[in-house]
Amino acid sequence: MSLSDIRRVLISDSLAPACAQILRTQGGIEVTENPGLTSSQLISQIQDYDGLIVRSATKVTAEVLAAGSRLKVVGRAGTGVDNVDVEAATRNGIIVMNTPTGNSISAAELTCGLIVSLSRQIPQAAESMRAGKWDRKKFLGSELHGKTLAILGLGRIGKEVALRMQSFQMRTIGYDPVIPPEVTDQFGVQQFSLEEIWEQSDYITVHTPLLPSTTGLLNDATFARCKRGVRVVNCARGGIIDEAALLRALESGQCGGAGLDVFTEEPPTNRALVNHPLVISLPHLGASTEEAQNRCGEEIAQQIVDLAQGRSLVGAVNAPALTRAFSPDTKPWSHLGEALGTLHRKLAPDTNADIQVITTGDVLKDSGSCLCSAVTVGLLRGTTGKLNLVNASLYAEGAGIKVSTRHSAGTGEAQLAVLGADLSLAGGVRGPSPCLLQIGPSKFRSPVTLYGTLLLWRNAAPLPKLLEVLSSSGVQLETFHTSEGFSIAGISAPLSDVSLLGPCVQLTL
Repeated sequence: MSLSDIRRVLISDSLAPACAQILRTQGGIEVTENPGLTSSQLISQIQDYDGLIVRSATKVTAEVLAAGSRLKVVGRAGTGVDNVDVEAATRNGIIVMNTPTGNSISAAELTCGLIVSLSRQIPQAAESMRAGKWDRKKFLGSELHGKTLAILGLGRIGKEVALRMQSFQMRTIGYDPVIPPEVTDQFGVQQFSLEEIWEQSDYITVHTPLLPSTTGLLNDATFARCKRGVRVVNCARGGIIDEAALLRALESGQCGGAGLDVFTEEPPTNRALVNHPLVISLPHLGASTEEAQNRCGEEIAQQIVDLAQGRSLVGAVNAPALTRAFSPDTKPWSHLGEALGTLHRKLAPDTNADIQVITTGDVLKDSGSCLCSAVTVGLLRGTTGKLNLVNASLYAEGAGIKVSTRHSAGTGEAQLAVLGADLSLAGGVRGPSPCLLQIGPSKFRSPVTLYGTLLLWRNAAPLPKLLEVLSSSGVQLETFHTSEGFSIAGISAPLSDVSLLGPCVQLTL
Protein backbone atom coordinates (compact mmCIF):
# COMPACT_ATOMS: atom_id res chain seq x y z
CA MET A 1 0.00 0.00 0.00
CA SER A 2 1.52 3.32 -1.06
CA LEU A 3 1.38 5.91 1.69
CA SER A 4 1.61 8.74 -0.83
CA ASP A 5 -1.36 7.71 -3.00
CA ILE A 6 -3.70 10.40 -1.68
CA ARG A 7 -6.44 11.49 -4.08
CA ARG A 8 -9.47 12.29 -1.91
CA VAL A 9 -9.50 14.06 1.46
CA LEU A 10 -12.39 14.68 3.87
CA ILE A 11 -12.30 17.74 6.15
CA SER A 12 -14.71 16.98 9.00
CA ASP A 13 -14.18 20.08 11.19
CA SER A 14 -14.38 23.80 10.39
CA LEU A 15 -11.04 25.01 9.02
CA ALA A 16 -9.79 28.09 7.22
CA PRO A 17 -10.62 28.09 3.48
CA ALA A 18 -6.90 28.05 2.69
CA CYS A 19 -6.69 24.41 3.79
CA ALA A 20 -8.96 23.07 1.05
CA GLN A 21 -7.55 25.54 -1.46
CA ILE A 22 -3.97 24.32 -0.98
CA LEU A 23 -5.03 20.68 -1.25
CA ARG A 24 -6.87 21.36 -4.52
CA THR A 25 -4.52 23.78 -6.25
CA GLN A 26 -1.11 22.50 -5.11
CA GLY A 27 -1.91 18.82 -4.70
CA GLY A 28 -4.64 18.20 -7.25
CA ILE A 29 -6.56 16.48 -4.45
CA GLU A 30 -10.33 16.19 -4.42
CA VAL A 31 -11.62 17.73 -1.18
CA THR A 32 -14.94 17.32 0.65
CA GLU A 33 -15.70 19.75 3.48
CA ASN A 34 -18.34 18.29 5.77
CA PRO A 35 -18.03 19.56 9.35
CA GLY A 36 -20.34 18.39 12.09
CA LEU A 37 -20.62 14.73 11.09
CA THR A 38 -21.85 12.32 13.72
CA SER A 39 -19.70 9.29 14.48
CA SER A 40 -21.97 6.98 12.47
CA GLN A 41 -22.00 9.40 9.53
CA LEU A 42 -18.21 9.60 9.57
CA ILE A 43 -17.89 5.82 9.69
CA SER A 44 -20.19 5.43 6.68
CA GLN A 45 -18.36 8.08 4.62
CA ILE A 46 -14.69 7.57 5.51
CA GLN A 47 -14.32 4.46 3.33
CA ASP A 48 -14.28 6.70 0.25
CA TYR A 49 -11.29 8.82 1.35
CA ASP A 50 -7.51 8.52 1.46
CA GLY A 51 -7.08 11.32 4.01
CA LEU A 52 -8.99 12.87 6.90
CA ILE A 53 -8.35 16.33 8.38
CA VAL A 54 -9.78 17.25 11.79
CA ARG A 55 -9.46 19.79 14.58
CA SER A 56 -10.79 18.99 18.06
CA ALA A 57 -14.47 18.24 17.48
CA THR A 58 -14.15 15.05 15.41
CA LYS A 59 -13.30 11.94 17.42
CA VAL A 60 -11.23 9.62 15.23
CA THR A 61 -11.97 6.33 16.97
CA ALA A 62 -10.76 2.81 16.25
CA GLU A 63 -14.11 2.17 14.53
CA VAL A 64 -13.60 5.14 12.21
CA LEU A 65 -10.07 4.02 11.37
CA ALA A 66 -11.14 0.43 10.73
CA ALA A 67 -13.86 1.66 8.37
CA GLY A 68 -11.34 3.74 6.43
CA SER A 69 -10.17 0.97 4.14
CA ARG A 70 -8.46 3.54 1.86
CA LEU A 71 -7.27 5.80 4.65
CA LYS A 72 -3.56 6.59 4.67
CA VAL A 73 -3.30 9.77 6.73
CA VAL A 74 -5.18 11.57 9.49
CA GLY A 75 -4.13 15.20 9.86
CA ARG A 76 -4.85 17.13 13.04
CA ALA A 77 -4.81 20.90 12.43
CA GLY A 78 -3.32 21.68 15.81
CA THR A 79 -0.81 20.50 18.38
CA GLY A 80 -2.31 17.55 20.24
CA VAL A 81 -3.84 14.36 18.89
CA ASP A 82 -5.95 13.42 21.92
CA ASN A 83 -9.03 13.00 19.73
CA VAL A 84 -7.29 10.44 17.50
CA ASP A 85 -6.77 6.79 18.47
CA VAL A 86 -3.10 6.79 17.49
CA GLU A 87 -2.56 3.14 18.46
CA ALA A 88 -5.41 1.97 16.23
CA ALA A 89 -4.16 4.18 13.40
CA THR A 90 -0.72 2.60 13.67
CA ARG A 91 -2.17 -0.93 13.60
CA ASN A 92 -4.02 0.02 10.42
CA GLY A 93 -0.91 1.52 8.81
CA ILE A 94 -2.32 5.06 8.90
CA ILE A 95 -0.03 8.03 9.46
CA VAL A 96 -1.20 10.49 12.11
CA MET A 97 0.26 13.96 11.73
CA ASN A 98 -0.25 17.27 13.50
CA THR A 99 0.93 20.87 13.15
CA PRO A 100 3.08 21.37 16.24
CA THR A 101 4.02 24.97 15.41
CA GLY A 102 0.71 26.27 14.05
CA ASN A 103 -0.90 27.51 17.25
CA SER A 104 2.18 27.95 19.45
CA ILE A 105 2.09 31.75 19.50
CA SER A 106 -1.66 31.92 20.10
CA ALA A 107 -1.53 29.40 22.97
CA ALA A 108 1.47 31.17 24.52
CA GLU A 109 -0.20 34.58 24.32
CA LEU A 110 -3.38 33.24 25.94
CA THR A 111 -1.32 31.69 28.74
CA CYS A 112 0.38 35.03 29.37
CA GLY A 113 -2.97 36.78 29.33
CA LEU A 114 -4.30 34.42 32.00
CA ILE A 115 -1.21 34.94 34.17
CA VAL A 116 -1.68 38.72 34.01
CA SER A 117 -5.42 38.39 34.62
CA LEU A 118 -4.83 36.19 37.68
CA SER A 119 -2.39 38.67 39.17
CA ARG A 120 -4.88 41.56 38.91
CA GLN A 121 -8.26 39.73 38.88
CA ILE A 122 -9.12 41.53 35.65
CA PRO A 123 -12.16 39.46 34.57
CA GLN A 124 -13.68 39.53 38.07
CA ALA A 125 -13.22 43.30 38.36
CA ALA A 126 -14.73 43.84 34.91
CA GLU A 127 -17.75 41.70 35.85
CA SER A 128 -18.15 43.71 39.09
CA MET A 129 -18.15 46.93 37.11
CA ARG A 130 -20.73 45.49 34.74
CA ALA A 131 -22.92 44.80 37.75
CA GLY A 132 -22.79 48.50 38.65
CA LYS A 133 -20.26 48.24 41.49
CA TRP A 134 -17.10 50.22 42.26
CA ASP A 135 -15.20 47.90 44.61
CA ARG A 136 -11.54 48.89 44.52
CA LYS A 137 -10.58 47.24 47.83
CA LYS A 138 -11.96 43.82 46.86
CA PHE A 139 -9.70 43.47 43.84
CA LEU A 140 -6.33 44.15 45.38
CA GLY A 141 -3.80 42.53 43.04
CA SER A 142 -0.12 41.67 43.07
CA GLU A 143 2.76 42.49 40.75
CA LEU A 144 4.38 39.90 38.53
CA HIS A 145 7.71 41.71 38.88
CA GLY A 146 10.12 39.51 40.84
CA LYS A 147 7.77 36.56 41.08
CA THR A 148 8.75 33.02 40.03
CA LEU A 149 6.94 31.34 37.15
CA ALA A 150 7.35 27.57 36.82
CA ILE A 151 6.79 26.22 33.31
CA LEU A 152 6.17 22.46 33.15
CA GLY A 153 6.93 21.46 29.56
CA LEU A 154 9.53 23.56 27.76
CA GLY A 155 8.74 22.89 24.12
CA ARG A 156 7.62 25.50 21.62
CA ILE A 157 4.77 26.95 23.69
CA GLY A 158 6.61 26.79 27.00
CA LYS A 159 9.55 28.63 25.47
CA GLU A 160 7.33 31.39 24.04
CA VAL A 161 5.62 31.84 27.42
CA ALA A 162 9.01 32.18 29.13
CA LEU A 163 10.27 34.81 26.71
CA ARG A 164 7.13 36.92 27.13
CA MET A 165 6.88 36.71 30.90
CA GLN A 166 10.56 37.58 31.30
CA SER A 167 9.60 41.04 29.98
CA PHE A 168 7.63 41.40 33.25
CA GLN A 169 10.91 40.65 35.08
CA MET A 170 9.57 37.33 36.26
CA ARG A 171 12.04 34.62 37.20
CA THR A 172 11.35 31.67 34.91
CA ILE A 173 12.14 28.13 36.02
CA GLY A 174 10.88 24.86 34.59
CA TYR A 175 10.91 21.14 34.10
CA ASP A 176 11.09 18.99 30.97
CA PRO A 177 12.17 15.33 30.89
CA VAL A 178 13.25 15.55 27.23
CA ILE A 179 14.75 18.98 26.54
CA PRO A 180 18.25 19.32 28.06
CA PRO A 181 18.91 22.12 30.61
CA GLU A 182 21.63 23.59 28.38
CA VAL A 183 18.97 24.24 25.72
CA THR A 184 16.51 25.94 28.07
CA ASP A 185 19.33 27.98 29.61
CA GLN A 186 19.62 29.69 26.24
CA PHE A 187 16.11 31.16 26.57
CA GLY A 188 16.38 31.99 30.24
CA VAL A 189 14.75 29.00 31.95
CA GLN A 190 16.62 27.19 34.70
CA GLN A 191 15.51 23.59 35.07
CA PHE A 192 14.80 21.82 38.36
CA SER A 193 13.35 18.48 39.35
CA LEU A 194 9.62 18.47 40.06
CA GLU A 195 10.34 18.03 43.75
CA GLU A 196 12.31 21.29 43.70
CA ILE A 197 9.77 23.17 41.55
CA TRP A 198 6.76 23.24 43.87
CA GLU A 199 8.16 25.18 46.81
CA GLN A 200 9.72 27.89 44.60
CA SER A 201 6.74 28.76 42.42
CA ASP A 202 4.39 31.73 42.67
CA TYR A 203 2.77 30.75 39.37
CA ILE A 204 2.72 27.38 37.60
CA THR A 205 1.73 26.84 33.97
CA VAL A 206 1.60 23.44 32.27
CA HIS A 207 2.50 22.76 28.62
CA THR A 208 2.84 18.99 28.37
CA PRO A 209 0.88 16.41 26.39
CA LEU A 210 -1.70 14.39 28.30
CA LEU A 211 0.06 11.10 29.07
CA PRO A 212 -0.22 8.62 31.92
CA SER A 213 2.86 10.28 33.42
CA THR A 214 1.35 13.79 33.23
CA THR A 215 -2.25 13.01 34.21
CA GLY A 216 -2.86 14.59 37.61
CA LEU A 217 0.60 16.19 37.60
CA LEU A 218 -0.80 18.80 39.99
CA ASN A 219 -2.72 16.92 42.67
CA ASP A 220 -3.39 17.05 46.41
CA ALA A 221 0.18 16.03 47.27
CA THR A 222 1.85 18.52 44.94
CA PHE A 223 -0.47 21.39 45.89
CA ALA A 224 0.43 20.72 49.52
CA ARG A 225 4.10 21.23 48.70
CA CYS A 226 3.52 24.54 46.92
CA LYS A 227 3.63 28.04 48.39
CA ARG A 228 0.31 29.02 49.92
CA GLY A 229 -1.62 31.08 47.37
CA VAL A 230 0.14 29.65 44.30
CA ARG A 231 -1.69 30.42 41.06
CA VAL A 232 -1.94 27.87 38.24
CA VAL A 233 -2.70 27.99 34.51
CA ASN A 234 -3.66 25.18 32.14
CA CYS A 235 -3.92 25.94 28.42
CA ALA A 236 -2.60 22.51 27.45
CA ARG A 237 -4.90 19.54 28.13
CA GLY A 238 -7.63 18.89 30.64
CA GLY A 239 -6.55 16.33 33.22
CA ILE A 240 -2.97 17.50 33.70
CA ILE A 241 -4.27 19.35 36.74
CA ASP A 242 -6.46 17.14 38.93
CA GLU A 243 -9.68 19.18 38.92
CA ALA A 244 -11.00 17.84 42.23
CA ALA A 245 -7.66 18.54 43.92
CA LEU A 246 -7.60 22.04 42.41
CA LEU A 247 -11.06 22.78 43.81
CA ARG A 248 -9.98 21.63 47.27
CA ALA A 249 -6.83 23.79 47.06
CA LEU A 250 -8.88 26.84 46.02
CA GLU A 251 -11.35 26.36 48.86
CA SER A 252 -8.58 25.95 51.45
CA GLY A 253 -6.61 28.95 50.16
CA GLN A 254 -3.61 26.80 49.21
CA CYS A 255 -4.23 27.84 45.61
CA GLY A 256 -4.87 31.55 45.09
CA GLY A 257 -6.39 31.33 41.62
CA ALA A 258 -6.54 29.31 38.43
CA GLY A 259 -6.75 30.09 34.73
CA LEU A 260 -8.30 27.19 32.85
CA ASP A 261 -8.75 26.97 29.08
CA VAL A 262 -9.16 23.19 29.07
CA PHE A 263 -11.11 20.67 31.10
CA THR A 264 -11.23 16.92 31.57
CA GLU A 265 -14.74 16.96 30.12
CA GLU A 266 -15.52 19.53 27.44
CA PRO A 267 -17.85 21.28 27.82
CA PRO A 268 -17.73 20.59 31.57
CA THR A 269 -20.97 19.41 33.14
CA ASN A 270 -19.56 19.81 36.65
CA ARG A 271 -19.53 23.60 37.00
CA ALA A 272 -17.84 23.84 40.40
CA LEU A 273 -14.55 25.16 38.99
CA VAL A 274 -16.17 27.26 36.28
CA ASN A 275 -18.31 29.06 38.87
CA HIS A 276 -15.57 29.48 41.47
CA PRO A 277 -14.77 33.19 42.06
CA LEU A 278 -11.00 32.60 41.89
CA VAL A 279 -11.13 30.75 38.56
CA ILE A 280 -10.90 32.33 35.12
CA SER A 281 -12.39 29.75 32.80
CA LEU A 282 -12.42 29.79 29.00
CA PRO A 283 -14.01 27.48 26.39
CA HIS A 284 -10.76 26.01 24.97
CA LEU A 285 -9.60 29.12 23.10
CA GLY A 286 -5.86 28.35 22.93
CA ALA A 287 -5.80 28.07 19.15
CA SER A 288 -8.81 30.30 18.52
CA THR A 289 -7.18 33.18 16.73
CA GLU A 290 -7.57 34.03 13.08
CA GLU A 291 -3.83 33.68 12.60
CA ALA A 292 -3.56 30.27 14.28
CA GLN A 293 -6.53 28.88 12.39
CA ASN A 294 -5.12 30.01 9.07
CA ARG A 295 -1.64 28.78 9.97
CA CYS A 296 -2.79 25.34 11.15
CA GLY A 297 -5.05 24.84 8.14
CA GLU A 298 -2.33 25.86 5.73
CA GLU A 299 0.33 23.75 7.46
CA ILE A 300 -1.70 20.52 7.58
CA ALA A 301 -2.72 20.96 3.94
CA GLN A 302 0.88 21.55 2.85
CA GLN A 303 2.09 18.54 4.85
CA ILE A 304 -0.45 16.29 3.14
CA VAL A 305 0.40 17.70 -0.31
CA ASP A 306 4.10 17.05 0.36
CA LEU A 307 3.27 13.49 1.44
CA ALA A 308 1.06 12.90 -1.60
CA GLN A 309 3.80 14.11 -3.92
CA GLY A 310 6.46 12.05 -2.14
CA ARG A 311 8.52 15.10 -1.18
CA SER A 312 8.59 14.86 2.60
CA LEU A 313 6.85 13.62 5.72
CA VAL A 314 6.45 16.30 8.39
CA GLY A 315 4.61 16.21 11.70
CA ALA A 316 4.10 12.43 11.89
CA VAL A 317 3.41 11.50 15.52
CA ASN A 318 3.23 7.72 15.09
CA ALA A 319 5.96 7.24 12.49
CA PRO A 320 8.76 9.74 13.19
CA ALA A 321 11.43 7.38 11.81
CA LEU A 322 9.71 7.44 8.43
CA THR A 323 10.55 11.10 7.96
CA ARG A 324 13.83 9.83 6.49
CA ALA A 325 11.99 7.55 4.07
CA PHE A 326 10.68 10.56 2.15
CA SER A 327 13.97 12.43 1.85
CA PRO A 328 15.49 12.31 -1.64
CA ASP A 329 18.69 10.78 -0.26
CA THR A 330 16.96 7.95 1.60
CA LYS A 331 14.00 7.11 -0.66
CA PRO A 332 15.92 4.76 -3.02
CA TRP A 333 17.49 3.07 0.00
CA SER A 334 14.03 2.49 1.41
CA HIS A 335 13.08 0.78 -1.86
CA LEU A 336 16.25 -1.29 -1.57
CA GLY A 337 15.44 -2.35 1.99
CA GLU A 338 11.99 -3.52 0.95
CA ALA A 339 13.41 -5.42 -2.03
CA LEU A 340 16.10 -7.11 0.08
CA GLY A 341 13.48 -8.09 2.66
CA THR A 342 11.30 -9.62 -0.06
CA LEU A 343 14.25 -11.53 -1.53
CA HIS A 344 15.33 -12.75 1.90
CA ARG A 345 11.87 -14.15 2.60
CA LYS A 346 11.77 -15.90 -0.80
CA LEU A 347 15.17 -17.51 -0.32
CA ALA A 348 14.69 -18.33 3.38
CA PRO A 349 10.92 -18.71 3.83
CA ASP A 350 11.23 -20.41 7.20
CA THR A 351 12.99 -17.45 8.80
CA ASN A 352 11.34 -16.80 12.14
CA ALA A 353 14.08 -15.32 14.25
CA ASP A 354 16.34 -12.30 14.44
CA ILE A 355 17.16 -10.24 11.36
CA GLN A 356 19.89 -7.61 11.50
CA VAL A 357 19.96 -4.60 9.20
CA ILE A 358 23.45 -3.14 8.82
CA THR A 359 24.01 0.25 7.20
CA THR A 360 27.41 1.38 5.98
CA GLY A 361 28.49 4.87 4.91
CA ASP A 362 27.78 8.40 6.12
CA VAL A 363 24.70 8.83 3.92
CA LEU A 364 22.92 6.10 5.91
CA LYS A 365 24.17 7.11 9.37
CA ASP A 366 20.73 8.19 10.63
CA SER A 367 18.56 5.94 8.47
CA GLY A 368 18.70 2.64 10.37
CA SER A 369 15.24 2.91 11.92
CA CYS A 370 13.58 3.79 8.63
CA LEU A 371 15.40 1.01 6.75
CA CYS A 372 14.47 -1.52 9.45
CA SER A 373 10.82 -0.76 8.69
CA ALA A 374 11.46 -1.06 4.95
CA VAL A 375 13.17 -4.44 5.29
CA THR A 376 10.35 -5.63 7.54
CA VAL A 377 7.74 -4.69 4.93
CA GLY A 378 9.62 -6.85 2.44
CA LEU A 379 9.95 -9.73 4.87
CA LEU A 380 6.20 -9.75 5.58
CA ARG A 381 4.91 -8.87 2.12
CA GLY A 382 1.89 -11.00 1.22
CA THR A 383 1.25 -12.14 4.80
CA THR A 384 -1.22 -9.36 5.65
CA GLY A 385 -3.29 -6.84 3.77
CA LYS A 386 -2.64 -3.34 5.13
CA LEU A 387 1.11 -3.58 5.63
CA ASN A 388 3.39 -0.57 5.26
CA LEU A 389 6.22 1.36 6.90
CA VAL A 390 3.91 2.57 9.69
CA ASN A 391 2.86 -0.79 11.12
CA ALA A 392 5.60 -3.14 9.91
CA SER A 393 7.25 -3.47 13.33
CA LEU A 394 3.92 -4.42 14.94
CA TYR A 395 3.33 -7.19 12.40
CA ALA A 396 6.92 -8.41 12.78
CA GLU A 397 6.45 -8.72 16.52
CA GLY A 398 3.28 -10.75 15.94
CA ALA A 399 5.16 -13.01 13.52
CA GLY A 400 7.98 -13.59 16.00
CA ILE A 401 10.56 -11.76 13.89
CA LYS A 402 12.86 -9.23 15.53
CA VAL A 403 14.49 -6.73 13.15
CA SER A 404 17.33 -4.68 14.65
CA THR A 405 19.85 -2.27 13.18
CA ARG A 406 23.42 -1.12 13.58
CA HIS A 407 25.60 1.26 11.63
CA SER A 408 29.15 0.73 10.45
CA ALA A 409 31.07 3.84 9.41
CA GLY A 410 32.98 2.09 6.64
CA THR A 411 35.37 3.77 4.22
CA GLY A 412 33.93 2.70 0.87
CA GLU A 413 30.59 3.25 -0.81
CA ALA A 414 27.35 3.07 1.16
CA GLN A 415 25.74 -0.35 1.45
CA LEU A 416 22.76 -1.99 3.11
CA ALA A 417 23.02 -5.55 4.40
CA VAL A 418 20.31 -7.88 5.69
CA LEU A 419 21.59 -10.72 7.88
CA GLY A 420 19.57 -13.72 9.02
CA ALA A 421 20.60 -16.96 10.67
CA ASP A 422 21.09 -18.79 7.36
CA LEU A 423 21.25 -16.06 4.72
CA SER A 424 22.84 -12.67 4.19
CA LEU A 425 22.18 -10.15 1.42
CA ALA A 426 23.96 -6.93 0.52
CA GLY A 427 22.86 -4.16 -1.78
CA GLY A 428 23.47 -0.61 -2.85
CA VAL A 429 21.98 2.18 -4.92
CA ARG A 430 23.05 3.07 -8.45
CA GLY A 431 21.46 6.36 -9.42
CA PRO A 432 17.78 5.97 -8.48
CA SER A 433 17.85 2.16 -8.67
CA PRO A 434 18.19 -0.34 -5.80
CA CYS A 435 20.68 -3.08 -6.66
CA LEU A 436 21.67 -6.47 -5.26
CA LEU A 437 25.43 -6.83 -4.88
CA GLN A 438 25.90 -10.04 -2.95
CA ILE A 439 24.13 -13.18 -1.68
CA GLY A 440 26.09 -14.75 1.16
CA PRO A 441 29.74 -14.86 0.05
CA SER A 442 28.79 -14.78 -3.67
CA LYS A 443 29.32 -11.39 -5.28
CA PHE A 444 27.70 -10.58 -8.61
CA ARG A 445 29.95 -9.44 -11.42
CA SER A 446 27.71 -6.41 -11.95
CA PRO A 447 24.91 -4.96 -9.75
CA VAL A 448 21.49 -6.61 -10.16
CA THR A 449 18.72 -4.01 -10.49
CA LEU A 450 15.92 -4.96 -8.10
CA TYR A 451 12.92 -3.88 -10.16
CA GLY A 452 10.38 -5.82 -12.17
CA THR A 453 10.21 -9.63 -12.33
CA LEU A 454 13.27 -11.67 -11.45
CA LEU A 455 14.07 -15.39 -11.72
CA LEU A 456 16.73 -16.73 -9.38
CA TRP A 457 18.65 -20.04 -9.30
CA ARG A 458 21.06 -21.14 -6.60
CA ASN A 459 23.40 -22.51 -9.25
CA ALA A 460 23.93 -21.89 -12.95
CA ALA A 461 20.71 -21.10 -14.83
CA PRO A 462 19.58 -23.61 -17.51
CA LEU A 463 19.99 -20.98 -20.25
CA PRO A 464 18.74 -23.02 -23.24
CA LYS A 465 15.64 -24.09 -21.32
CA LEU A 466 15.11 -20.55 -20.04
CA LEU A 467 15.18 -19.06 -23.53
CA GLU A 468 12.83 -21.77 -24.77
CA VAL A 469 10.28 -21.19 -21.99
CA LEU A 470 10.46 -17.42 -22.40
CA SER A 471 9.97 -17.64 -26.14
CA SER A 472 6.96 -19.94 -25.88
CA SER A 473 5.42 -17.60 -23.26
CA GLY A 474 6.02 -14.41 -25.25
CA VAL A 475 8.26 -13.06 -22.49
CA GLN A 476 11.57 -11.31 -23.10
CA LEU A 477 14.87 -11.76 -21.29
CA GLU A 478 15.96 -8.27 -20.22
CA THR A 479 18.97 -8.82 -17.94
CA PHE A 480 21.13 -11.71 -16.83
CA HIS A 481 23.58 -11.81 -13.92
CA THR A 482 25.75 -14.49 -12.38
CA SER A 483 27.87 -14.96 -9.29
CA GLU A 484 29.82 -17.96 -8.02
CA GLY A 485 26.69 -19.60 -6.63
CA PHE A 486 23.65 -17.81 -8.10
CA SER A 487 22.09 -16.76 -11.40
CA ILE A 488 19.44 -14.05 -11.79
CA ALA A 489 17.43 -13.26 -14.91
CA GLY A 490 15.29 -10.13 -15.31
CA ILE A 491 12.26 -10.81 -17.52
CA SER A 492 9.57 -8.59 -19.04
CA ALA A 493 6.58 -10.29 -17.37
CA PRO A 494 5.92 -13.00 -14.77
CA LEU A 495 5.74 -16.64 -15.87
CA SER A 496 2.65 -18.63 -14.95
CA ASP A 497 4.71 -21.81 -14.43
CA VAL A 498 8.39 -21.84 -13.46
CA SER A 499 8.58 -25.57 -12.71
CA LEU A 500 10.09 -26.21 -16.16
CA LEU A 501 13.10 -24.14 -15.11
CA GLY A 502 14.04 -26.41 -12.22
CA PRO A 503 14.54 -25.15 -8.65
CA CYS A 504 13.85 -21.52 -9.50
CA VAL A 505 12.46 -18.66 -7.42
CA GLN A 506 10.33 -16.00 -9.14
CA LEU A 507 9.57 -12.67 -7.48
CA THR A 508 8.17 -9.32 -8.59
CA LEU A 509 9.54 -6.16 -7.02
